[in-house]
Amino acid sequence: MAMDPKAVKSDLVLILDFGSQYTHLITRRIRSLSVFSLCISGTSTLSAIAELNPRVVILSGGPHSVHTTDSPSFPPGFPEWAQENDVVVLGICYGLQLIVQRLGGEVRVGEKQEYGRMEIHVDSAPARGLFGSKRVGDKQVVWMSHGDEVARLPDGFEVVARSQQGAVAAIENRARRFYGLQYHPEVTHSPEGMETLRYFLFEVCGVTAGWNMENVLDEEIKVIKDTVGLEDHVICALSGGVDSTVAATLVHKAIGDRLHCVFVDNGLLRYKERERVVETFERDLHLPVTCVDATDQFLSKLKGVVDPEMKRKIIGKEFISIFDAFGQELEQKLGKKASYLVQGTLYPDVIESCPPPGSGRTHSHTIKSHHNVGGLPKDMKLKLIEPLKLLFKDEVRQLGRILNVPESFLKRHPFPGPGLAVRVLGDVTEGNALDILRQVDEIFIQSIKDAGLYDSIWQAFAVFLPVRSVGVQGDQRTHSHVVALRAVTSQDGMTADWYYFEHKFLDDVARKICNSVRGVNRVVQDITSKPPSTIEWE
Repeated sequence: MAMDPKAVKSDLVLILDFGSQYTHLITRRIRSLSVFSLCISGTSTLSAIAELNPRVVILSGGPHSVHTTDSPSFPPGFPEWAQENDVVVLGICYGLQLIVQRLGGEVRVGEKQEYGRMEIHVDSAPARGLFGSKRVGDKQVVWMSHGDEVARLPDGFEVVARSQQGAVAAIENRARRFYGLQYHPEVTHSPEGMETLRYFLFEVCGVTAGWNMENVLDEEIKVIKDTVGLEDHVICALSGGVDSTVAATLVHKAIGDRLHCVFVDNGLLRYKERERVVETFERDLHLPVTCVDATDQFLSKLKGVVDPEMKRKIIGKEFISIFDAFGQELEQKLGKKASYLVQGTLYPDVIESCPPPGSGRTHSHTIKSHHNVGGLPKDMKLKLIEPLKLLFKDEVRQLGRILNVPESFLKRHPFPGPGLAVRVLGDVTEGNALDILRQVDEIFIQSIKDAGLYDSIWQAFAVFLPVRSVGVQGDQRTHSHVVALRAVTSQDGMTADWYYFEHKFLDDVARKICNSVRGVNRVVQDITSKPPSTIEWE
């Protein structure tokens, strides 16, 4: 079940992913220009690419060298197919080198490798070219990242920009409509990169922009109505987060009372989460919700488990068994089986569940085994509806506003599917780790809200560490727990920077935690960005 690009009134820009850490970012940047963009594996078949009917194909960067025998590449016949179908191709970094090498040019190991901010200058600026809006000699700062360099261009190509060191920075063959950039235009470190992308898409490619959430809403409702039969019933698992709330509201708008919502208390929720969430569902959203208390079921299965991947698998499996049981109860009540399960899977989850070629992982790899995408048993009796699976988080919030979902819901920070299980490092059932974490997290989040900072932060939470430290409390030496505070800013959750709190704020929060949460004598702050870290600790 997926949207048709034509139905959302936009040409499709398709990204072939060869493993660049920025691939998701270019997808997002293109969508910000109101152009529909999708990302698929760089080694996809030609038929899989052609089936999507893209107007433009972008070959991403990646950590590989075209010299190695197992370096990933676009499928045989791709250049010919692109020409025959008037598809424009842009190679970025590794993508540029692929174009050069596969079309008869030569790439060699660079004598001077270029990484980070570099100045380039325009060598040639023909009309309808990459730098058609520039003049020869114009300079700009870009983000380079390459060890190999172009030694000889394929026939029909010309250099249109060079680095200060004289290395090839941009190439094009306007007759064949193949273009290449040896830098990343999508990152903020390339200040004029978005202007280059915009000019390329609209002036060079003539792409139609029409990607907006109103069209997406209409198309999703149509897709859901076409998928779900008139007599079919649907279960939706509500978590109280933005994703499941918007997904439920969307499906409810499409099929009405044939949607049956269930909220599962898995014993891994935040402070008073169950009471707060259920009240809001019933009062604001008018969604009929059945609340299932499965605390004992989850915690008994998690006892003694310390491996985060195993935790996610167990939690995913228990959730599905609960949905199955809920479905059976519903069947007795309705006299027929529910056919579908709604999940709030987002596009970053889909991208992260499909590793790029050359990563050594298969398409069932382990970035996230739970969080809607992986970890579902093969014998699951319910078919999935994932109405948000092509959207980024900020797009989901836009969709929610159109659907009149309360702003307080839309502004909630993301909360992981496995809940506090991935925020207690180690065995979640050991001692009173969950209670300690709930109290610490509540103090931290409430302090952020009181300081008027909540909406400036993408995600904030506390983490319970599996270590004890020595402290002095009430004139006595203590041997108590350590907790970490994490707060990040982000556009879509795919990259993130840690949030800079004022020292006084951190001082106040640390004092509150140590004075009011029994068993904690040390508070630390996580000051790592993503990458190299993930946002969550596990």
